Amino acid sequence: MKHNRISYALAAALVGTVALAGCKKKEEPVVAPPAAVEPAPAPAEPVPAPMPVSATSVTVGNTAAADKSVAAVGMFGVKDKIIVSVKTDAATPANAAIDAKLTFQDGQVAAQQTANVVAGGADTTNIEFTKATNWPAGKYKVDVTLNGQPVGMTQEIEVK
Repeated sequence: MKHNRISYALAAALVGTVALAGCKKKEEPVVAPPAAVEPAPAPAEPVPAPMPVSATSVTVGNTAAADKSVAAVGMFGVKDKIIVSVKTDAATPANAAIDAKLTFQDGQVAAQQTANVVAGGADTTNIEFTKATNWPAGKYKVDVTLNGQPVGMTQEIEVK
């Protein structure tokens, strides 16, 4: 019987331990408060550098006055000179690459020229297109860029 008494004692101790464990309040794990996070500073927007030279107008014509101004013309003869006049303005003297391109109605580049100038203040640069033979009759687009950036809208002219 000694064996039974020890077994009963162990069983009673085991039941008591289980009962105590079941009644014990579970402790909530302690969660540290979130660390105050400062929002990352917004990246500063790069301030675009002022353009040293800007184009104020583009005119396409066939004759230039003494002050380099050109009267706008939309219809040209097959033997006419085509003048692309670009007015620029610069706060300080700066180099400028003015590119003028004539594209025929079929998409083929009919002529293209670049004028490298030092623009200072208000100035006008004329780019002249002449052809030893007649210009093919049809419609042309005139595109101008200043330092690689498009200037104004594409202009259309016609040669008859």
